[in-house]
Amino acid sequence: MKVLVVDDHHLIREGMRPVLAKLAAAGEAVEVLDAATFGEARAYLERHADVELVLLDLRLPDASGLDALDELQRSHPDVPVVLMSGEDDAANVRAALEHGALGYIPKSSSPPVVLHALRLVLAGGIYVPPEILRADRAPAPRAAGARTADVARLGLTPRQVEVLALLAAGRSNKEICRELRLSEGTVKTHLAAIFKALGVANRVQAVIAAGRMGIKA
Repeated sequence: MKVLVVDDHHLIREGMRPVLAKLAAAGEAVEVLDAATFGEARAYLERHADVELVLLDLRLPDASGLDALDELQRSHPDVPVVLMSGEDDAANVRAALEHGALGYIPKSSSPPVVLHALRLVLAGGIYVPPEILRADRAPAPRAAGARTADVARLGLTPRQVEVLALLAAGRSNKEICRELRLSEGTVKTHLAAIFKALGVANRVQAVIAAGRMGIKA
């Protein structure tokens, strides 16, 4: 497995190596490539078509993380990208997800949290820091009322609300299947109905919509 870490701080790049090493399955190894600029990252990706994950700093000396993310979406749409940042406010998280990131990891996160987030993304899920989701929701009494009204307006079934809640919690399709004891085909059918009801095109947009509605697992 090959992972590219893009960050202008040497200590961050080196500090990620022992964490990323634990992503390896039995009998495999993780090769970590590191770049201090987005220009270096581009060059690596041109030479290494087998990169399976990119960890991208939100602030780079030669590009903003969001601009870099947009370019990666165009040039390497099949490579999952996770944003890393010392800034952990909800607006940055929403912007990263809206630009196509599959996760947002604050640099203050502990190694076990980072490992959990990356495993979730590699399994097909989306990682959003729980504290950001909580901060981005309305206060509890109003959130509950808003959720009831929104669900009624959208016409989501109780099962679809459960699927959406698990999606908002970052679960992959396989994890949703296991938790709700549904087939993968049934989960995909529910997701298609949810996307249509919410007026969104993908999982990331659905997660953002669910957070605004106060829906959680």
